[in-house]
Amino acid sequence: MTRSQTSRWVLLIAAVGLMGYFGWQQYHRADQATAANNAQKPAQPAVRVTIAPVEKVDFPVYLTGLGTVQGFNTVVVRTRVDGQIDKIAFQEGQLVKQGDLLAEIDPRPFRAALDQAKAKKAQDEASLANANLDLQRYTKLGEFATRQQTDTQRSTVAQLTAQIAADDAAIANAQTQFDYTAIKSPISGVAGLRQVDIGNIVNASTQTGIVTIAQIEPIAVIFTAPEEQLTDINEAQSIQPLKVIAITTDGKKPLAEGKLSVVNNQVDATSGTIRLKAVFDNKNHALWPGQSVSTRLLVKTLKDAAVVPDEAIQHGTDGLYAYVVNQDNKAELRKVKVSQSIDGRSVVDDGLSPGQQVITAGQYKVQPGTLVSTAVASSGPAQSKVKQE
Repeated sequence: MTRSQTSRWVLLIAAVGLMGYFGWQQYHRADQATAANNAQKPAQPAVRVTIAPVEKVDFPVYLTGLGTVQGFNTVVVRTRVDGQIDKIAFQEGQLVKQGDLLAEIDPRPFRAALDQAKAKKAQDEASLANANLDLQRYTKLGEFATRQQTDTQRSTVAQLTAQIAADDAAIANAQTQFDYTAIKSPISGVAGLRQVDIGNIVNASTQTGIVTIAQIEPIAVIFTAPEEQLTDINEAQSIQPLKVIAITTDGKKPLAEGKLSVVNNQVDATSGTIRLKAVFDNKNHALWPGQSVSTRLLVKTLKDAAVVPDEAIQHGTDGLYAYVVNQDNKAELRKVKVSQSIDGRSVVDDGLSPGQQVITAGQYKVQPGTLVSTAVASSGPAQSKVKQE
């Protein structure tokens, strides 16, 4: 190799080495810049969510429905005799007791009929006494009196005795008619609106009553349940009367607690429901005849059920799911099965365990593995941040 060729090879090698050096410098600087940028870039912030524990409690299972309040007994008070009303002895809306006077019909014609029946009995009693004396005389005469005379007198005594019995019946009837002039309440309850006023002529044949009395202590509620629940209802009712809660139709205010008393003897084929009757003491008169209420029938109680707020249960294309916060404060998706839901709480049969923390608010911000910061939901109507992690 000549000297000139050697020099060219040396220069070529030097050029290659110099280019490699500059390339390494550029790569090193780019790597340092990337590291610096990563160091300056802030960490992904944790998503703020609200959580609640999965509780292990006894969960009451209610059947909800709509019902109508009815008086335990309702009576349309009508007159049983004809006459003019002389007195109204009640106030509309008044609580009346059984036997209280409600109205009076002019009693004078009925008192006269009663006095006439009593006078007729007195007349017949006098005739009977005279007939008995004559019978005694004929008996004492012995053979001096004919047999026909004695038998006739005995017959007269028997007729007069029967007549007095008829007089007693007439007196009892007249007394009953006279008593009917005082119209009394057949039951204890609340008097409704008056249908007639003083001075009106009323007739026993008229269908319009004087007033309607509704018994409200106790009081009844008629409601319905699906026929599919009939077997469970009858089985539970055979053990003990089931509890029924009556609440306002908006579901916000409980009104009274009572017991299921009657399951109707047939199912309504058109609606597929069974009519039920519950009885309430109603001492505070919270229930009123004709009122519409919502009902809750306690069918059974699930022991040691896993219960979560309804807000924790989400609906997805694959079914129901919930997010659980693990020990690393990361969200985990769990598919769940829910069997019961009422009053804002759901029973989870599969997918969650008591003691776990589920996300009840902020789920739309998280995905499986998302870092979260949690606030514990309060038990009141609004959620509050009680605890920070």
